[in-house]
Amino acid sequence: MQQFPQQASDPVASIKAAHPDAVTDVREFRGEITIVVKRERIADVALYMRDTPGLLFNFLSDISAVDYYPEYSRPERFGVSYHLYSMLYNRRLRLKVFVPEEDTTVPTVTDVWPGANWLEREIFDLMGITFDGHPDMRRLLMPEDWDGHPHRRDYPLGYETIQFSFNVEEILKHKPSAREGRTTDEG
Repeated sequence: MQQFPQQASDPVASIKAAHPDAVTDVREFRGEITIVVKRERIADVALYMRDTPGLLFNFLSDISAVDYYPEYSRPERFGVSYHLYSMLYNRRLRLKVFVPEEDTTVPTVTDVWPGANWLEREIFDLMGITFDGHPDMRRLLMPEDWDGHPHRRDYPLGYETIQFSFNVEEILKHKPSAREGRTTDEG
């Protein structure tokens, strides 16, 4: 039986010591720690965070993605965040990678956490970020023939103006009537 240390290790110091070339930034805000990692190293860092005694972030609770377009206040257009939880030590951590617009490919973490399968597919479908090495990289929510990725900030909205009491006449001028297209024989 494998013995685990009773004391939790500092995840920032541990990852910087084990993979100093992988960490680009560490951010702490309101008690939440985010470790920014080079995207090509995310699978290595994820495996380390899961298997290292003192860390054991054995649960991937979520993967999320954000599009920073058009304000590039971040290093790259997209950010992908991996929300981790250590059941043994009852603590959370976020790993984050930045993804350039020109090459939207990130290594998959499905070998580390099989539950990443559906989360990565959702991000692929809605944001257009591809996960290299994923076992089934195809659309999850949108139809296969859908054009584009609807969660990108530059995706066209294609909305309809909502009818209110002040604009009802303008809206009705452009809406087809239920009676249009019928002949007088139909009633």
